[in-house]
Amino acid sequence: MTYLIDRRLQGKNKSAVNRERFLRRYKAQIKDAVGRAIKGRSITDIENGEKVSIPVKDVGEPSFGHAHGGVWETINPGNEEYQKGDLINRPKGGGGAGRGKAGNSDQLTEDDFIFELSREEFMNYFFEDLELPHMVKTQLTATTEFKNQRAGYTVSGTPSNIHVLRSLRGALGRRIAVGGSSRKRVIEAERELEELLLAGAPLEDPRVVELKKLIHHLHTRLLAIPYIDPFDLRYSNRIKVPKPMTQAVMFCIMDVSGSMDETRKDTAKRFFILLYLFLKRVYDKIDVVFIRHHTAAAEVDEDEFFHSRESGGTVVSSALHLLNKIIDERYGGGQWNSYVAQASDGDNWDNDSVLCRQLLINTIMPKVQYYTYVEITDGPPQNLWEQYAQVPDHHPNFAMQKIVTPADIYPVFRELFKKQPK
Repeated sequence: MTYLIDRRLQGKNKSAVNRERFLRRYKAQIKDAVGRAIKGRSITDIENGEKVSIPVKDVGEPSFGHAHGGVWETINPGNEEYQKGDLINRPKGGGGAGRGKAGNSDQLTEDDFIFELSREEFMNYFFEDLELPHMVKTQLTATTEFKNQRAGYTVSGTPSNIHVLRSLRGALGRRIAVGGSSRKRVIEAERELEELLLAGAPLEDPRVVELKKLIHHLHTRLLAIPYIDPFDLRYSNRIKVPKPMTQAVMFCIMDVSGSMDETRKDTAKRFFILLYLFLKRVYDKIDVVFIRHHTAAAEVDEDEFFHSRESGGTVVSSALHLLNKIIDERYGGGQWNSYVAQASDGDNWDNDSVLCRQLLINTIMPKVQYYTYVEITDGPPQNLWEQYAQVPDHHPNFAMQKIVTPADIYPVFRELFKKQPK
């Protein structure tokens, strides 16, 4: 039998196993704290960790106290009340010694227990509320992707990576360097032998015989030099480098008319957070533009986008006109990848919904990489949905889904951003 002992350390000599056990034990309190943090956190800061505070009453540990059991006798000095055989009432507060606390009994007299969640832990709790599969959680918290790139040559590798031209070039250089002196001596000896023979020296002349032996010895040495040696082999070397990432802009468009209450805005915010996390893994630089609209549209910051109390009727085309203007002025020229996510309850003026469809088909869709429309409603599809349903016939990079409850957020997101068949 094999026993595996986990001795991983985290922080200041704190066991990772104990930390995981603690997180499981107080999961409900941690999820509540994460939920509060999400509501008060901006989309661009969602990936950071979080300090979690748990009331001390929730982390109290059970304790044992000493108490008498069975039948026992005791002597109380100065007894003026009881006689032998009388029954004494049980002391109040149980068998253990009670701890007195100053102040009112409903006030905490000890500091809350505070600890910090890591980025991965915070993201896991955030996704768990949306019922994310574990594989997807791992995917969304992955690191930067890499690509293979040539990086010269190396002296070791697999046969399939042999660089033939570079290996032959090295072999030729080695043969020239090793046999250089022998070739020079062969040339000198052959020249001297030719001069002796031209001068009429007989073949039996000792010098002629010596030169022939020398020439034969040098040729033998040159022929002994191998044509190619394992030392000459060179292999193509490849290293992993981060993929060059381009820049993107994410447009968040939300209907803030009177029918969009805080619950629907919170649902929209969670969807926008997922979209931001997805694009953050693909692009090195990403801008976020917030556009809110009722009868008029305006570019605002995130706090006003989700929490402004201004409301009114609904004219969706005002947001599309503003979106087109911002793309042309700041994100045009083909340097940016534009993504649009629109959230609404779908209620719009009938004539304006037709105008929205025309704006999308003729003006906006050719300028964006992907456009998603999410209708947050528990009723039947509205007139805006009916008009938007005609856009995919002209532009396949347009998608639309419906969200009824917060549990639908991630399934809808996964359907909108699933890999398309090639």
